Amino acid sequence: MDAGDLDPLVTEFTRHLTVLGHKSLTVSGYDAAARHLAQWLTLAKIAVADIDDGVADRFARHRCRCPGIRRERSVSAKYVRRVRRFIEFLGERGIVQRKPKPALPTPHRRVVEFQDCVTELTIDRHGRMVMRLLPALGIRPRSWNAQLIRDVIIAETKRVSLAYVKTMTMALRGYLRFLSARGLCRAGLDQAVPIIPQWRLSSLPRYIRSSDVETLIATCDQTTATGVRDRAILLLLARLGLRAGDILSLRLTDVDWQQATLSVRGKGRRETRLPLPQDAGDALLAYLDQARPHVADVRIFFMSNAPIRPLTGSSAVSDVVRSAIRKAGIPVPSNGANLLRHSAATAMLRGGATLDTVGAVLRHRSPDMTAHYAKVDVTMLLQIAQPWPGDA
Repeated sequence: MDAGDLDPLVTEFTRHLTVLGHKSLTVSGYDAAARHLAQWLTLAKIAVADIDDGVADRFARHRCRCPGIRRERSVSAKYVRRVRRFIEFLGERGIVQRKPKPALPTPHRRVVEFQDCVTELTIDRHGRMVMRLLPALGIRPRSWNAQLIRDVIIAETKRVSLAYVKTMTMALRGYLRFLSARGLCRAGLDQAVPIIPQWRLSSLPRYIRSSDVETLIATCDQTTATGVRDRAILLLLARLGLRAGDILSLRLTDVDWQQATLSVRGKGRRETRLPLPQDAGDALLAYLDQARPHVADVRIFFMSNAPIRPLTGSSAVSDVVRSAIRKAGIPVPSNGANLLRHSAATAMLRGGATLDTVGAVLRHRSPDMTAHYAKVDVTMLLQIAQPWPGDA
């Protein structure tokens, strides 16, 4: 079909989709839809500058008599989605006027402003948690009081785990301090957020044996780009005890190949340089050389399916671990990325590493956090355990 004056833009659009990693069949479908829209605009005598959501709706309803197209009563929903994607592309290029996003309600807008004050690794989580509480708290922060705050949090303890509520209280305290600093709620209201009892060191770390870790790593199919990427991620998690957020934030400049070290910025944005083990380094190099998309972006890990974009959200890293667990078919106490972090710490301790060494690798700010792993060395604990009164 002849796209007329839009032909150069259609060509640019299809080139853009190709760069994003879409397959040729997908690109040809978008090309056909964009050219169809261009022909219909000519027949309907609609100028390109007048394209908006209303024009897209009219196209979706039109009884097609366009040259080169089968005569149909209407076009499919999939076809219309492709057309809207082309219109979005025209908006990004400034060819058509983009519809402004509707303003957020005042309470939601305040949460977004609050997120600007939070570190990158906690923005999404704390924002979602505060948003979850807003319906129960109400839209007028100046009317909030201590009893309301307590009732809302206590109600949450009946719906989700205590660990989740504990994090939720942290987010709410930060939000209340933010509102108080702006004079939008009573001062000191953050002190009304109840403390959720969670005794430190009361449970055992969730980990798997070193042999099971190797089984997970071996599930990666190194003949595929996804397998090469996943193997690099699993090895970094298993050998260095990285968090999911560490994987997401890795940049090309964080790797020092000469010194075989990896720079990691974790909680509090503190930068730590860790030694890069041989197998993890080899897997990372294989990914960069064979599987990483050729894009002008300093971030290391990208999605393997189109459109090409960096991994975002800790769940994307946990999905890699869950996929390996599913393929390996081994029983595990948990399914997230922290499983390999705990397993790495446990393996180091059982291999003779001191708690100080484990804490340094895991970048713990307090020795108490590392002491959590001391309980997994049952053999050592048996040497110091005292007999229970009454035992024979």
